[in-house]
Amino acid sequence: MATVNMDRLLQACVSQGASDIHLVVGRSPVLRIDGQLRSLETKVLEPDDTVALMKSIAPDRNQQELQEEGGTDFGFAYGDAARFRVSIFRQKGSITVVLRLIPTKIMTFEEIGLPKICAALCRRPRGMFLVTGPTGCGKTTTLACMVNYINENFDRHIITVEEPIEYYHNHKKSIINQREVGVDVPSFAEALRRVLRMDPDVILVGELRDLETIESAIRAAETGHLVFSTLHTTSAAGTITRIIDVFPVNQQEQIRTQLSANLMAVLSQALCPLATGRGRIAAYEFMVVTPAIANLIRENKTYRIDSSIQTGRKLGMQLLDEHLWKLYDTGKITLEEMLDKSRQPGMLQDKAMARMKSMGVSTTAELEDIGPILRT
Repeated sequence: MATVNMDRLLQACVSQGASDIHLVVGRSPVLRIDGQLRSLETKVLEPDDTVALMKSIAPDRNQQELQEEGGTDFGFAYGDAARFRVSIFRQKGSITVVLRLIPTKIMTFEEIGLPKICAALCRRPRGMFLVTGPTGCGKTTTLACMVNYINENFDRHIITVEEPIEYYHNHKKSIINQREVGVDVPSFAEALRRVLRMDPDVILVGELRDLETIESAIRAAETGHLVFSTLHTTSAAGTITRIIDVFPVNQQEQIRTQLSANLMAVLSQALCPLATGRGRIAAYEFMVVTPAIANLIRENKTYRIDSSIQTGRKLGMQLLDEHLWKLYDTGKITLEEMLDKSRQPGMLQDKAMARMKSMGVSTTAELEDIGPILRT
């Protein structure tokens, strides 16, 4: 009987420009290309197939963790072509494997489309820069771009704490040490407890996932370090609220004060398929913490941050919906994609309908019918 070869799957992923491989019992292998799932024309996977594919890439310690915990994560290199981040887990008694392609080439600010002020913020000696958004929106790629910019241009000691390590960085003008949770250190919190003794200038924390890690990251920024990290929030104001809400009520006023003094910027992003059907483009919400925004954070008036972002365009600030509209208006993304990724889809839908009517383009009944739903 035909077998599925992992090397061929990895090569197919790289050659077809896929972002992910899904190996699940009951389906043939699936690639995610430009956000869409595409099945490969191979055999439907059986339980023995996914076990064999898992064993072909998983180190012994991860196979043991899978047995004990029901899931494991790690990264590995596919020659010089790419790295993969792997998640293996049990479901309905069988093994599922999901591999995320991490390109070996680190993109530049221009290639990603980041605001120019990001380069200036990377020069700062201290503060916290957060990149936020849903899973798969490119947060890791954005952070790798920033770390690489510092590595190439400044003499810094950079320490990253990741689970797993995704982009590998070589020493350039900076020294860079990358610690993997579960391999080099047991947890993010433990890594951050020890990192300040290592003479770092720049610290990258893969994810702010609990109170202790958030507290340690803020303290590192406060004590004169440049800290980068991620959160799964979808707006700048929502990011600040999420961080503060993690803490007990009696600590929240103090955290607001610390955040207002140490947070530099929040970049929230969404990844959108291009209207052409090939490739994707990132939409950004970008907030620089100006004295006015710092005051809003201190005074617990985060609901007014969106207005401050709108008035801060000269610093490169913008709301996510503003950028989504630009991408739609220039024909780069579809109307459906704009509404899907928008924070206030009802307002953008009204704007799109008004534009269509002013141009004499008839709107569909379906588009008009969803208006009241989007505004709820």
